[in-house]
Amino acid sequence: MATAWVTCSSLLSSPRLKLLNRNTSLLRSSYGTRSISIKSMAVQEDDKRTSEESMSIDNLRGFVDLNVGKWTGSFHQFDGNGNLLHKIDTRLSASSYGEDELISLNQSLYIKQATSATSVTGDEEEEEAEWVEYKIKETNMFTVDKYQQIGFFPEERAFSLRYQTAGMLDTTLRQGVLGEDDTGEESPRFLKLPSRRPALVCENCLYSNQTDRRARAFHIMDPKGVLEMLIVFLEERGLENLIHPVLDDCQNDEERITPFLGTWKGRSITKRSGVYGSTLSEANTVAVLDINDQGQVVQDISSTSDVKNVTTNVHWVGEMSKNLVTFAEGYQMTLLPGGMYMGCPCDVAKSVAELKSFHLEFCWLESSGSRQRLVRTYDHEGLAVSSTYFSETKV
Repeated sequence: MATAWVTCSSLLSSPRLKLLNRNTSLLRSSYGTRSISIKSMAVQEDDKRTSEESMSIDNLRGFVDLNVGKWTGSFHQFDGNGNLLHKIDTRLSASSYGEDELISLNQSLYIKQATSATSVTGDEEEEEAEWVEYKIKETNMFTVDKYQQIGFFPEERAFSLRYQTAGMLDTTLRQGVLGEDDTGEESPRFLKLPSRRPALVCENCLYSNQTDRRARAFHIMDPKGVLEMLIVFLEERGLENLIHPVLDDCQNDEERITPFLGTWKGRSITKRSGVYGSTLSEANTVAVLDINDQGQVVQDISSTSDVKNVTTNVHWVGEMSKNLVTFAEGYQMTLLPGGMYMGCPCDVAKSVAELKSFHLEFCWLESSGSRQRLVRTYDHEGLAVSSTYFSETKV
C-alpha cells in the first residue's frame, strides 16, 4: 500500500507526466515549409502519434474483450468500518459492437428486486423473482478516456475507472433492498445511499488468476471528501453458472488482518491514465506487515525502480479498531471478508487543501500465498493521473 504512495507521489513531479497535458501540441506538417529539419521532426511526431493511436485502439479492444460476457454476481455494501450492510444478487450482460476506434461496450446490470414487505412469499420465490434492468452508459474511445480516465493493465487483467455519479450503485441499493416499497425519498430509513453529488467514485477491478471470476471494488467519497461507503461486486462469468458468489465471512473481526501479516515480495507497474496507457515505471517491491507488542500495526515498504535502481523505504505505524486500521500519516485501511481490504485517505479534502496527491487502493488475497493490489493515484485537483498494479507472493 505505502509503496504506491511513495512511487506514485514521486511520479507526480516527474517531467514524464507532462505527457498528460493535452495542450502540448505535436508539430504540424504546416510548418514544413519553414525548414527541412522541422519537416523531418513533424514526420517523426506524426509517426509517433499514429503508433499511439494504434496502441489506444488495441487497449480499448482488449478492455472490451475482457468485460464481454454473462456475469453472475453479488453486490456487497460495507460501511467505512468494514461492516456488511447489504448483499444483493446481480447479473450483468456485456456485449460489444463496432470495430477499431468505433468499438463500444454495452452493459446492462440486472438487480434482483426485493419483494414488498406486505407480500406473502412461498416456495417458488426464486422462480418468481423480479429482475430490474439498469443500463450502464456506453463505453467507447471518448468516454473511457475523457470521463472515466481509465487505468488498464491488459496482461495483468486489471483496470481502474472513474465515475461522475453513483447512479448505478444507488439504483442497485434501492431495487435490491427496498424494491417495490421504494417511494423515491432521498434518505429512506434503514438504508444508506450514496450522496447525490459524491466527491469521488472510483472502481478498481481485479481478475482471478485461478477462475473466471473478478472483484470490482468501489470507493465512494461524500461531498466533504470523507469515505461514505465501500462496494464490492464479486462476479463469475459463464452461462452455466447460476450460483451467486459471495464473500467468505467466516473470520472474526480480529482475524481479518491475519492473512495479510508477513512479508510479501513482488513487482509493480505504473501506467498513466487514459486509453493510451503508457508505462511510467516498474519496480521490485517488498512489503512487511506486522503487529508489535503494543498491538499497533506496523508496515515497512521498500520499492526499487528498474530504471535508476533507486530504493525508497517507508515506515508506517497505525492503530487497529476491529476492521479499521488508521495510520498516523492520514491513511486508513478497511479490512473486508474474502481476503480483501480497501485503503484511502482519512480526509481527501485535507489532501486537496494541502496540494497533496492521494491514493485509493484495493487488495485481493485470493490464496494464502499470493495477492494482487491496484492503486489509483489522484493529483491535488482530483484528476486520476496514474494507476499501479502489484503482484505479490508471501515469503
